[in-house]
Amino acid sequence: MTLAKGRLWRRLSYIVAVVAVLATVFAVVERATIRRVLYARTLFTGADQVQNFRRMASIFPVHTLPAAAHPAPFESGSPMSLPETYRYDGQSRSTEQFLKTTDTTGLLVLKDSQVVYEKYWRGVDAGTHWISFSLCKSFVSALVGIAVSEGSIKSIEDPVTQYLPDLRGSAYDGVRIKDILQMSSGASWNEDYSDPSSDINRFAKTFAFGGSFDAFVKTLKKDRAPGTFNRYNSMDTQVLGMLLRRVTHRSLTDYLSEKLWQPLGMDSGAEWIVDDEGSEFAAGGLNATLRDYARLGELYRRQGLWNGKQLVDANWVKASITPDAPHLQPGVRSSSDSGFGYGLQWWVPDNSGAFSGIGIYNQFIYVSADRRIVIAKISANHLYGTTNDEKSYHEEEHIALFHAIEAASEGQSP
Repeated sequence: MTLAKGRLWRRLSYIVAVVAVLATVFAVVERATIRRVLYARTLFTGADQVQNFRRMASIFPVHTLPAAAHPAPFESGSPMSLPETYRYDGQSRSTEQFLKTTDTTGLLVLKDSQVVYEKYWRGVDAGTHWISFSLCKSFVSALVGIAVSEGSIKSIEDPVTQYLPDLRGSAYDGVRIKDILQMSSGASWNEDYSDPSSDINRFAKTFAFGGSFDAFVKTLKKDRAPGTFNRYNSMDTQVLGMLLRRVTHRSLTDYLSEKLWQPLGMDSGAEWIVDDEGSEFAAGGLNATLRDYARLGELYRRQGLWNGKQLVDANWVKASITPDAPHLQPGVRSSSDSGFGYGLQWWVPDNSGAFSGIGIYNQFIYVSADRRIVIAKISANHLYGTTNDEKSYHEEEHIALFHAIEAASEGQSP
């Protein structure tokens, strides 16, 4: 072989190798995109979601949180039985049937910090990592409170664009951080899961194809005066995630790990879904175990105090669960798109003193401080979002069940 032919052969071999590597990379990326798209297409269609919700880290890119270096498992208390029935809409309903109807995969009840009921279904167990959806918002709220306590955020009365100048000219220009925390930003939003053209379904496409979560925020329009109308808007929480990353100079995953996951002694690790730019899905991307979700509820039941250390300021906890304006109060009102009240990324369902984190498909962290109860539930309600009302949501009915569980924990009839 001549020297020239040898060089040509080496060049061809190099080109073939590069093409092969690029083809492999392209195939991997394509497979990842296909997995995400196939998953997104099943949402709110009535499809069974149990296997999807327990393996989100294999569908989407994630950042990983390690388990606590010193795990602090809950102690076991005197076991309780769930009430056989509860009352909702003037009727007696079967607890067992409701848990089945909503495709419940895990239910945990804490009384005085001890596990008094814990059960799993559909192949899920205590070690299963399950998608939080909007339970994640309550974790983000806690992180904002910590950032305020540390001085990284001077005041939630400040306009968010004081910290995020790249949002000037957007729907969030000049909007107080507090209004964003209270889902009262005034940004346009349609969270009708059954409407293919709604904002939430537009976002689902970004979610599926790996687009920028932060860039999507800028597509919203301002259509109400901030601080006047309680409209549930997942992009409000995405803005809070952007804010936290900017002021802490860290990922949400790292900040959560240091400030809450490690000091709370979380039993297991977790994953946080990110977009292709590495930004966390702040509005709903955390994946963790049922027990570790319950631990956030227990922290808030204790007013932010854990093992003698104030992890979240007690005043922040109080503000988080206190509707402080007419448009945030529980009950049907013209100034809200929900019958539940709202605090700082926590729901206040009624005037009983209880509060709750709530995620789609019936994920719950429910806290009744007066009765020293925390209830955590993970689910895959296959009917969720197939109608745009309580017929498929079952959120009000869950609160009725939780009230019955509270009563049963004290030996009372539901």
